[in-house]
Amino acid sequence: LRDARRHRSTSLWIVDENEVLNCFPCQYPFFLIARRQEATNNNTMKFNGLVLLTALTAASAFTAAGPAHNRPTKTAVYSTMEAPVETKTKAPVFDEVCDTTGVTLTRFMNEVAMLNPELKELTTLFGAIDTACKAISNLVKRSQLPSSETLGYQGEVNVQGEDQKKLDVITNDLLKRALRFTGRLGVLASEEEDEPVDLIGEEAQQEIIIEDSGKYVAVFDPLDGSSNVDAGIPTGTIIGIYEHDEGCEVDPECIGDECTEQEAACLANTLQPGTNLVAAAYCLYSSSTFLVLTLGAGTYGFTLDDNLGEFVLSHPDMKIPETSSIMSFNEANTPKWDEPLQEVVGKWKSGTGANGKRFSSRYIGSMVGDVHRTLLYGGVFGYPGDTKNPNGKLRLLYEGAPMSFIMEQAGGLSTTGTERVMEIAPEMVHQRVPVIMGSKNEIQEVIDAYAAWEKKD
Repeated sequence: LRDARRHRSTSLWIVDENEVLNCFPCQYPFFLIARRQEATNNNTMKFNGLVLLTALTAASAFTAAGPAHNRPTKTAVYSTMEAPVETKTKAPVFDEVCDTTGVTLTRFMNEVAMLNPELKELTTLFGAIDTACKAISNLVKRSQLPSSETLGYQGEVNVQGEDQKKLDVITNDLLKRALRFTGRLGVLASEEEDEPVDLIGEEAQQEIIIEDSGKYVAVFDPLDGSSNVDAGIPTGTIIGIYEHDEGCEVDPECIGDECTEQEAACLANTLQPGTNLVAAAYCLYSSSTFLVLTLGAGTYGFTLDDNLGEFVLSHPDMKIPETSSIMSFNEANTPKWDEPLQEVVGKWKSGTGANGKRFSSRYIGSMVGDVHRTLLYGGVFGYPGDTKNPNGKLRLLYEGAPMSFIMEQAGGLSTTGTERVMEIAPEMVHQRVPVIMGSKNEIQEVIDAYAAWEKKD
């Protein structure tokens, strides 16, 4: 009983023999099994045997970004699906759930922190992500109203050479501040910035962020697909979280080039391969607002309940079908693709591919929307390289790697055709990469086609 109270019990029932009742609030999946004996003269109760308190947890290991020595080595072409990498990360299992609230993101992260104390600081970070996604969702919903201040362009061009909409700038600033004020970040990089920047104050907007107290590095695309907002097409936010190098130190008294060198060393914290990711998430703003995340122990989907104002677990331990007959490409670029990809896609269209089915095409043009559908229904999403853009158009650091992490944790694969996306170490913050991800069997078919093509050469 003392142990029960230690686990935040607020109510307890003495139950008849062979009865089992949930003696905790529905926010916590614990059970107490007890046997009642006769009351003593002072009307207190004694218990015979062992009071069993069990936290229902997943005992098995999961594929994830574990310690560096456990990660797979880089390979030019991986011809077969790699064996899962064991980690110590445990995912909660919820056998008892409130009918009214379900499992909220807050409860989920609290359970993760109890099972994995080393990840407890992520609870604060995901609390900020939770709030930022809700705020961005509201901005997107209101963006087309005549009274909205988010209509039109900012009048500036980002580092990608793209015209910045006011909504891009606002959501970028909103997410930066939400993450910065958690006190858990050391370095932060965004699509809308030329380099990691100061999160506070207009006078220092081009300074590198160095936070000595931060444990993590966050990279993000604040509003992927923002050019589609005017047409009411789904948009999303993509976030990747890495561990911060504790060796990153900047002397507050340094001056000139000495500071620049120290800051450059810390900037390298953002240039990590996807295998170093601690967590990844995306928010999708569509018919509902979805938040899908992985902490290296499976992929979990949450849906925003507007009545409660909470993200509620709606897709526990998501698994992409191993095979499907849906593809999602910008097929107008087909003649510009690599020969092996053209060959594979041609077979899918004619029904002569490995699974013998004719594929249908579903393409939104917004990465988050296309990947979300692919996770649920299976298939292939791709933005490959072509003769015009040999490295594709998706950014490795804050689009390709985080989304590949989520996809792989759901049982899928992600490749450039010749290389696993997760294993590529970026050389610059905004480096682009070809991406083809989705169901295991179809992606393996693409990988095998590229391997055979390379052997010919």
